[in-house]
Amino acid sequence: MKKMFIAGKWVNGHSSQVTQIINPATGEEIDTVSCASEMDVDRAIQCAKLQSSDEGEWKNMAPGDRSKVLLRIAELIHEKSEEISRLETLNQGKTLVDSRFDVELGAEFFKSMAGMTGFISGQTFDYKKGLHVMTIREPLGVCGIIVPWNYPFYIMAEYTSQALAAGNTIVCKPSEITPLTAIALFEIFEEAGVPKGAANLLLGKSSVIGNAITHSHNIDKVVFIGSTKIGREVMKASAESNFKPLSLELGGKSPFIVFEDADMDTALDYAGLSIFMGAGQTCTAGSRMLLQDSIYDEFLERFLGYVKTIKLGSGLDEGTMMGPLVSEDHMKKVLEFIEEGKNEGARIVCGGRRACVTGYEKGFFVEPTVFTDVTNDMKIVQEEIFGPVLTVQKFYSEEDAIKLANSTVYGLAAGIFTNDNGRVLRMSRAVEAGKIYVNNYFTEINEAPCSALKQSGIGEEMGLLGLEGYTKIKQVNISTTLEPAHFFEIK
Repeated sequence: MKKMFIAGKWVNGHSSQVTQIINPATGEEIDTVSCASEMDVDRAIQCAKLQSSDEGEWKNMAPGDRSKVLLRIAELIHEKSEEISRLETLNQGKTLVDSRFDVELGAEFFKSMAGMTGFISGQTFDYKKGLHVMTIREPLGVCGIIVPWNYPFYIMAEYTSQALAAGNTIVCKPSEITPLTAIALFEIFEEAGVPKGAANLLLGKSSVIGNAITHSHNIDKVVFIGSTKIGREVMKASAESNFKPLSLELGGKSPFIVFEDADMDTALDYAGLSIFMGAGQTCTAGSRMLLQDSIYDEFLERFLGYVKTIKLGSGLDEGTMMGPLVSEDHMKKVLEFIEEGKNEGARIVCGGRRACVTGYEKGFFVEPTVFTDVTNDMKIVQEEIFGPVLTVQKFYSEEDAIKLANSTVYGLAAGIFTNDNGRVLRMSRAVEAGKIYVNNYFTEINEAPCSALKQSGIGEEMGLLGLEGYTKIKQVNISTTLEPAHFFEIK
């Protein structure tokens, strides 16, 4: 049974509950995890609070020394990358190719943040003679980080690297469905020399851990990645407690826009990647394909031909292009969306059913599914499905494409395929999305900040701007010559 990490020790939770960890490709149990009680959450927060105080080792560590620890974490991730990748695939279901990519990106997060620790600084203002004004940036304190099940290692690495680089301490909760690689990451934290109590890992139910973290007066920032519905609850908890700042990355319903002048082969390739990578369980998945009318028929016909070649299976098997969904419950939810689409009058031109994969009959597989003849008011067009389900719509002009692209409540990402540079600039300004991919998809760098727009979230992440979001700022005004205020007549 796996344990949680509190105050530098691996311990069992005080809850009587144990979580079963399931391999989604087989439906079989692969491990069990000890669950935290509210007492465990309180203890983890108190340990982190102590490390974030003026006496705390991590808070007071010189930026260069923090950088060395972060670089050591990156080195250890590289050394253990194959082991972690296999564990990720076993627990989450994604292909081993995807897991390897995620783990390497996780290491890159720590390398990038290690290079930025020394750049967190304030400013000075030469305002006038006799007055020196400066700002000071300090760590926020304790960051509570709540991570979803779709990218267990990648997302945990992304946000812990930023919080730690800024000098904060952390209390983290992975999904109860996929905690195994988060445990592996915290084993690396321990080996790399992160001080005891600076990084704490809690395992178990969101109803216990997430609720306690978001409502705690001793948590100074909450990072939550998940649904828009739960994001609203996190915001409410902040308002009801200590008005802690938030970073929220929530739902998405991202458009994948292909203009008639685009390189069709390139667009076809990225179209498949954007929706079927990770079985569509990606916040930024290009789940709404928008095709210009003049290429609609040809593009769709070719695309469907490629989709039918997608090989389903265990992510550990060579040649598998798409693995299972993460759990039986989630598979049922995706299948319900598909039925809803059929009932609304959309036409399925590919897939649409639970897939029976030879050798993995109990696995949670859904066929790659494509809907056409959809209208913009349909649930499958407006709501995040979080599975291998794509809707296809036709547009007739640039203005029409913009209108369709911006027609949901989400603004997380968008893909634009065109060879018109002027159109690239116009569309990049007009499309309401925090990440815009032009003639690619999922291609980005850690050094550039990004944000989520509309109901896809709040806050900036990555780059120096994202790192500053894990700090607080103080304005200091110093009189260099003494001048009276003239409030009293001092004699």
